Amino acid sequence: MTRRGEPVAADVVSLSHEGRGIARPGGKTVFIDNALTGESILFRYFRHRASFDEGVAIEIRNPSPARAEPVCRHYSVCGGCSLQHLRPDEQVRHKESVLLEQLHAIAGIEPRESLPPISGPTEGYRRRARLGVRFVHARGRALVGFHEKRSSRVADIDSCEVLHPEAARLLAPLSTLIGTLDHPETFPQVELAIGENGSAFILRHLRELPERDLERLREFERTQGVRVFLQPGGDDSVHSLIPGADRPLSYRLPQHDVEIFFEPTDFTQVNFDVNRALVGRVIELLAPGSAEQVLDLYCGLGNFSLPLARRAAQVIGIEGSKPLVAGAQRNAAHNRIANVEFQCADLASESAPHAFLQRRYVKVSLDPPRAGALEILRRLDLSGTSRIAYVSCNPATLARDARLLTGAPGFILDKAGVIDMFPHTSHSETLAIFERA
Repeated sequence: MTRRGEPVAADVVSLSHEGRGIARPGGKTVFIDNALTGESILFRYFRHRASFDEGVAIEIRNPSPARAEPVCRHYSVCGGCSLQHLRPDEQVRHKESVLLEQLHAIAGIEPRESLPPISGPTEGYRRRARLGVRFVHARGRALVGFHEKRSSRVADIDSCEVLHPEAARLLAPLSTLIGTLDHPETFPQVELAIGENGSAFILRHLRELPERDLERLREFERTQGVRVFLQPGGDDSVHSLIPGADRPLSYRLPQHDVEIFFEPTDFTQVNFDVNRALVGRVIELLAPGSAEQVLDLYCGLGNFSLPLARRAAQVIGIEGSKPLVAGAQRNAAHNRIANVEFQCADLASESAPHAFLQRRYVKVSLDPPRAGALEILRRLDLSGTSRIAYVSCNPATLARDARLLTGAPGFILDKAGVIDMFPHTSHSETLAIFERA
């Protein structure tokens, strides 16, 4: 009988989808942080459940050849990353295995061809981050960072190897700034957004800020060269600290002669290098013709729509967020692209009437949220569609939707591959190409 807190020996037999080692000491499954397949370890339990337990490895007795030295000195505490102990190339292989397993288990299919993975820098890549803030009275300072592993507490970090350098350099100044404000305990979070032309952050606050705090923030904006936004309530309450300061952030897709402007609240991919490669591959594989009409679902600010419009006769972009639709329209005008039309529609609705559903499209692209696109795929007339490019951030819902598409609509899964948008984490994106059978 193992006493509470006593180390336990185990052999790791495989990795879970999220990259935790799986062992079965005594017959019961245990998911173990910092453990890799084939390793013999000592671990401690930190949670017991009815059907499985959880633990963390404290000693690795025979390290796997796939093991790596974490690049960040905060890795053992900070919950921002979960796979730094696994070599980057092995992280990608693991994500590929999870994708193929989900496609087989849920849809009973596999792609005719595996696409080579899309990878990019494994450090300094992350241009967006929502960080927790906690003022610690005993220390007299504010902590700004990701949450600790398995905890709601904010990790005490002063550096981050995955954040873009422009974001990472703001961690210490933000900690100092918040500590000087009148009520530092009333700031629960800060959101960073880094463009190619500048940076910004959104400061969430739970009480009205006095003028002296506003002046401190204005001085921070001037000295740090970063746009400051305030959020006193919900998402729609976000506003610029300096009214009328109209300097949106941007990124370029130079291969397609497109520049995308965005606000800090707008959704963009966190990894610009990988996103550029992904857009290029979607255009290459979807291969829109100069006489073809293309539908781009969940189009956001036009990340795929505008490059597609450079090649297609017309692109119809559909998005559920009115601010994003307005931003996409501005981006089309900025890039002088006239053969694209953006519409706002609830793509999760099972019955709402939408004009775009009355038309047929030769090619379709979609990049849905984690919930997938089941509702809209059920309603869409795909009888005239020859090819679909599906970008997914959730292998399970992609597999579910693939089961639909390869059924009555009559498509086959031609190609699929992993996009390593979030190195050192278990999150990945997938590009799947469906062809008319």
